[in-house]
Amino acid sequence: MEYVSRVPRPPLDGLIDDLYHLAGPSPYARLTLPPMPGALLIVNLGVPFRIRGGADRATAEYADGCVITTPTRAFEFGYPSRTGSVGAHVKPWGLAPFLPMPAAELCDRPVTLEQVWGRPAVAELRDRLAAADRPHRMLTLLEEELLRRLRETTGLGLVRRTGGVIAATGGAVPIGGLRDAAGVSSTHLAQRFKELIGVTPKRLARTHRFAAAVLTIDPAGPGRLGRARRCRGLLRPGALRPRVPRVHRAPADPVPGGPAAVPARAPGPHAGRLAAAGRLIFYKSRGSRRASLAAPQSRGEPAWARWSCTPRCRWTASSRTSATSPDRCSSG
Repeated sequence: MEYVSRVPRPPLDGLIDDLYHLAGPSPYARLTLPPMPGALLIVNLGVPFRIRGGADRATAEYADGCVITTPTRAFEFGYPSRTGSVGAHVKPWGLAPFLPMPAAELCDRPVTLEQVWGRPAVAELRDRLAAADRPHRMLTLLEEELLRRLRETTGLGLVRRTGGVIAATGGAVPIGGLRDAAGVSSTHLAQRFKELIGVTPKRLARTHRFAAAVLTIDPAGPGRLGRARRCRGLLRPGALRPRVPRVHRAPADPVPGGPAAVPARAPGPHAGRLAAAGRLIFYKSRGSRRASLAAPQSRGEPAWARWSCTPRCRWTASSRTSATSPDRCSSG
């Protein structure tokens, strides 16, 4: 298989990592692509290939090519025995100037190239690429087509600067600090990221951490324990704020000898259930106590004696009927 790639000219180099040409017998029938901090643009010049995964689990064929924005799920590519394509490995925000729709609508949903650029334009581009005699000439033709379609995109500078910091730190950066540095609200920043990349800043940072952990795994290295230790970077809260324990402040004039501040115990995951159980026990205890206090003193006492307060009241209640006397204590 022949593989040729190069970095595009400015200003495409700020949007695209490299342009590539792939042709020849496929070294594998299937290729699994994990979630990655990047996008793909493929112009197919050979037999249709298949993609399975993402939000749509069914396998679909792509004859003219496909566009994949920054994925959050794995994809499986199925290649024919011989393949041929020209494409671009795009930065997370790099597809935005070439898409007629928000990137969020294409998240984890590969689309054909003609759905993005139209059938006549894609057919003409494929004919020009197929007529080229050298791989470098194909890359030049694709570069010219991308330059011709490049357009101004609102918010691209903000997303590019913030996404660049996330990529430079490998995703281990507090998103709140990036928001403050950019001088925008968290809602505005998330909206711009979803429009131009398809995911939020936190999701992009998580994907960077995942990609960094995957690249450190050596299949021929230690066993599961070693891989688990190297993958521990996935769990590092690089984009989360550390929790600070709450503190009960003392009044302005504290009691002599009293504590100035007492740390508050954070409620556990079952605090609500424990509190409910405590209330139930309290209710049962109180009911049992009432039943014990109200129990007759002797076995021969009538049932109404439990509501009597004195022996005199008991004797009065024994001669009282509901028709002749009110239902209340005679002593009160």
